[in-house]
Amino acid sequence: MFRYQNNRLDCDGVDLEQIAREAGTPCYVYSARAILDAYRDYDAAFGSLPHMVCYAVKANSTLAILSLLARAGSGFDIVSGGELHRVLAAGGDPSRVVFSGVGKTATEIEFALEKGVGNFNSESEGELALIDEVAGRMGKVAHFSLRVNPDVDAVTHPYISTGLRDHKFGIDIEVAEAVYHRARGFKHLRASGVSCHIGSQILDYAPILEAAGKVLALVSRLQSAGLPIDHVDLGGGLGIAYQAADQPPAIQKFIADLSARIEESGLRVMVEPGRSIVGNAGVLLTRVLYRKKSPSKEFVIVDAAMNDLIRPSLYEAHHEIMPLRHAPELNRSVVDVVGPVCESGDFLALDRDLPDIQPGEYIALGSAGAYGFVMASNYNSRPRPAEVLVENGTWRIVRRRETYDDLIRGESA
Repeated sequence: MFRYQNNRLDCDGVDLEQIAREAGTPCYVYSARAILDAYRDYDAAFGSLPHMVCYAVKANSTLAILSLLARAGSGFDIVSGGELHRVLAAGGDPSRVVFSGVGKTATEIEFALEKGVGNFNSESEGELALIDEVAGRMGKVAHFSLRVNPDVDAVTHPYISTGLRDHKFGIDIEVAEAVYHRARGFKHLRASGVSCHIGSQILDYAPILEAAGKVLALVSRLQSAGLPIDHVDLGGGLGIAYQAADQPPAIQKFIADLSARIEESGLRVMVEPGRSIVGNAGVLLTRVLYRKKSPSKEFVIVDAAMNDLIRPSLYEAHHEIMPLRHAPELNRSVVDVVGPVCESGDFLALDRDLPDIQPGEYIALGSAGAYGFVMASNYNSRPRPAEVLVENGTWRIVRRRETYDDLIRGESA
């Protein structure tokens, strides 16, 4: 994946400095091999247990990555009509798509039914009524699962925790059984599963197993009442190592323990990993513009900014910083790595002990494959960066860098 060879950082044997010089910076670079290896780790770990691995498109929706996963047989978890459009454009099978999300519109529901989406993960009774109405108008039957909220703490950043009663997501598991029974009154819906997702960047998966136990108990009651529940969707959320202190569980161990809870139920199981498939498979390349000292700080100013990678500003997230040329003899200093955006919150790293990298040199921000480009914006009228895929010993640009003309496309004066 990403490692130093002869003191130069490469991606699967391809020199990252060559990419930086030819593709320009800022620039995202992804390893196709790392993405496929992570997906296959999930898929193989289930063994003979009926299952489907649905990649969470929100983590990184670049067409080239979706296409890689579609060709490998992945299903997809989407949260918008736009994500469904991307999956279809990348060759994904709509019958292997689950449509999640708390605010589906009638237009999105109609689009999903027209394309043959496999299942809706529904988050409210009002949404069930709307799906039934749209499906009836189209002469279709929609399969659904309720996303239940099990009141389990994922022990993660509060912005990406979703399984407690005070979160906007899902339906309280204590009332879900009654909702399933009331849903029998809808003529164009079929209850086929139960869904649950408690959060993201989970490093201890015990809360996921706790939630799974609650979901299985609910399924047992529903089946006893005659509802044709045939699968459970236990979401995603497995974390990755952003820094050395992070100790994420092995995918194989997690799935083995999860499967042990489910195999006797006879249910098909679905999971929706995103970050753990693409997170460590990507880096953001950026060039040092200036070094600057104030009375109390030293700044390394680079050409990437919070509009390119917002996680440090939004979540106070840590991304390792790696010079593309490793020079152990360099002096080191504690610096803030900041971008050109006119916000004090525009930083990529604070108080980081780094080699004394100089203007014109390149660095990589690690673990940037998830929630990186997909959350990028044009703030300060900055064009979004290029994206590069490394595959089979070569590289190609899979999204060109935006131009100034792209910034005003669709506008009128």
